[in-house]
Amino acid sequence: MITLGIDPGTTRIGYGIVKQEKNRFSCIEYGILKVDSDKLTGFKDAALSLNELIVKHQPDQAGIEKLFFFKNQKTVMAVSEMRGVLLLTLAKHGLPIQEFTPLQVKQNISAYGRADKEQVQKMVRLLLGLKEPIKPDDAADALAIAICCANNRML
Repeated sequence: MITLGIDPGTTRIGYGIVKQEKNRFSCIEYGILKVDSDKLTGFKDAALSLNELIVKHQPDQAGIEKLFFFKNQKTVMAVSEMRGVLLLTLAKHGLPIQEFTPLQVKQNISAYGRADKEQVQKMVRLLLGLKEPIKPDDAADALAIAICCANNRML
C-alpha cells in the first residue's frame, strides 16, 4: 500500500510518500513543491507538480491536512484555495482521499494530541527508520499525514 501525504500551503506544499507492508512503514520520497506566489501560476504549478508525483509513484490513497483554525483570514483563504486545487488533482486520479486535522495526526502518530512538532517528527523517523531529521518541516508534516492516512486506510 502506497500512501501520499500532503501538507498544503500557499507557496510551499509538503509531500511525503510512504509504503506500508504488513505493519512496517518505509519512506519512498518526501520534499516540498515550491509554487509561484502569483495565485494563478501557483495553482498551475501545484497541479502539475502533484500530477507528476502521482504518475511517478502511483499511490493507492492520499491524506491531506484539514484546516480547522487560523488567526489570519487572508492566510486561511489562500491555503483553502490551494487545498481545492490539490483535492481536485487527487480526485482526477481517482484516489481515495482522507482529511485530518493536526490534532488527529498528532494523536495517531504519538498517541498524544498535544505533542509538539519535535515529538511528532521523532516518532515519524522511528516509524520510517530514518536516521536524519526530516527537513523541511512541511515535508515532515506530510510524512506524518501519510502514516496517519495509512493507519486509517479506507481501502
